[in-house]
Amino acid sequence: MALVNVESKLATEYETIRRREYELITDLLEVLPKVDNLGDERLGQMRDAMFHADHPFLIVLVGPFNSGKSSIINALLGEPELLTIGPVPTTDKITILRWGEQTQRLSGGNGADTLLYPAPLLQKVSLVDTPGLESIFQKHEQITRQFLHNADVVLVVMLATQAMTASNLEYIQQLKEYGKKVILVINQADLLSPEETETVRDYVTDQSQARLGFKPDVWLVSAKQGMAARHNGELDKLAWKASGLSRIEEYLDDQLNDVARLRQKLQTPLQIAKNVNQNALTAVRTNQSALDQYQGITANIEQQLAAQKRDQDKSVRDINTEITEHFDAIALRGSAAIQDTFRFNNAFRSLWGGIVELIGLSRIFRRSASYTNVAFEQHKAFDPVRELPVVADKLPPRLEGKDIQDIDDLVKYARKEIETLPSSISGKVIGSVQAPIKYDRSTLQDVRPTLEAIEDEARQDETGRLEQILRNSMLYLTVFEILLIIFGIVALGTQITDSQSKIVLLIVLIGLGLLALLYMPLRGRILQTGFTNRILKLRGRYIDALSRAADKQIDYGMRLRHDAIQPLTRLIGAQTQIQTEQLAKLQAAEHEMVSIETALAKMGKKGILG
Repeated sequence: MALVNVESKLATEYETIRRREYELITDLLEVLPKVDNLGDERLGQMRDAMFHADHPFLIVLVGPFNSGKSSIINALLGEPELLTIGPVPTTDKITILRWGEQTQRLSGGNGADTLLYPAPLLQKVSLVDTPGLESIFQKHEQITRQFLHNADVVLVVMLATQAMTASNLEYIQQLKEYGKKVILVINQADLLSPEETETVRDYVTDQSQARLGFKPDVWLVSAKQGMAARHNGELDKLAWKASGLSRIEEYLDDQLNDVARLRQKLQTPLQIAKNVNQNALTAVRTNQSALDQYQGITANIEQQLAAQKRDQDKSVRDINTEITEHFDAIALRGSAAIQDTFRFNNAFRSLWGGIVELIGLSRIFRRSASYTNVAFEQHKAFDPVRELPVVADKLPPRLEGKDIQDIDDLVKYARKEIETLPSSISGKVIGSVQAPIKYDRSTLQDVRPTLEAIEDEARQDETGRLEQILRNSMLYLTVFEILLIIFGIVALGTQITDSQSKIVLLIVLIGLGLLALLYMPLRGRILQTGFTNRILKLRGRYIDALSRAADKQIDYGMRLRHDAIQPLTRLIGAQTQIQTEQLAKLQAAEHEMVSIETALAKMGKKGILG
């Protein structure tokens, strides 16, 4: 019982490690085909490693057609019709027999089919039935040769009546060159007497020693007797042993209970995977070193784009500075015009104007142009307003010209860099690096009506409003002065008789009258402040509208730049990401290999508690 437990534990450890190797190699086969400059040879080696890891133990049966290979397999698995048997070649493909819960044949595109069958033996070993060596189909021997290097042991099957023919000797010699364990299996031993059996064994051994230079194991078996030993699901152990097929099972058990043998079996695919993975890591790191140069291209492009964006932003700031200067000039000149209109020395003119307004003669005595208009024209307050469109209209062609020139420069640079890339990289460029066919100017064109409305508001509304305020102010001043005079006349003429009091009252009235004249410049100062604030608000609206449109135009231009060179930047970005991911996966595989090697070294060893 203890031995069974040890064997069971060893088999479990073996299968666990084998499964880890299989999953490791499966993951690597997802990564390796995408590694540039690795080579198809490495992929072929990894596929070989996959085959080793996918099969617990592999026995390949070879020999002339009709020598009984398929019959032996049928007898070993206890199913007489599992593989087709006939007097003519029936096997035109390699058939790999593996364990499966249900019987199922899977066709392969590489000349090998897989047959799944629920036989206990197949949980320990995979059997391979091959085309006959002397098949009339030339491809049979070629397929068989390609498959042999994956075998753990090769059983050369020949008939007892045709043992060690010249063709068999030649083929055994070729098998020896593969470095495989070769066992000679003589079928139809039931046709021989005991004496003839020994004679055939000695003859095969002697011929091998004399003509091939080694003494192979020679097993005499009878597939017919082996199948007969199975009846109604029961195995006649004595008959089974007499058939000689039990020797194959015993050999397999010996191999699977040999820790060193199993460790070597698992070490083979692991070592292949390590070698290929190391080559892949070297290739990726080499590719990354080359890619560092290409990433410098991206960094250079980003620097150029940032500098071009700064240039465009500066163009907007320069125009906004000019616009600010124009609005400041409007505010300054308009304030001066208002100051002139409402200054103190115009107070008497204002009184006269108020009297004219009051008695309804304003239409007769009013000048052809209003005081406000005259003052604003004298100070040329609206000249900067008329110049605003000229200033604002300088921005669109400036931005467009810079966009077109920068895009052309970037396209030339990108094309030059693509020409210097290795063909393995440049061949992956998707799309063409080229300047756009059309340029959309609508953003800055669409903002023009908004700017014109602000310009009209600054030029037209203010003078009319100020003229009305001026007339009202003159009227108020005149009414006040008239009322003051009327009050003085009444007071001096009727209510006050004392001459001294009259003098005091007169002085007070004159002082109030003069003080009232200060209303006009004070009113003018208030209007100056209001006018300046209003112009500054218009300036803010004007610059904000133009800046928002300019920002959209700049963003559009930057997108054009990115789109023009996107095939190059996209390639470099994708390659960087791909190679970073490849490196991470290969490094993870490397760590897993170290872990598997540790588990492999511990396989079959007793723990502290035995």
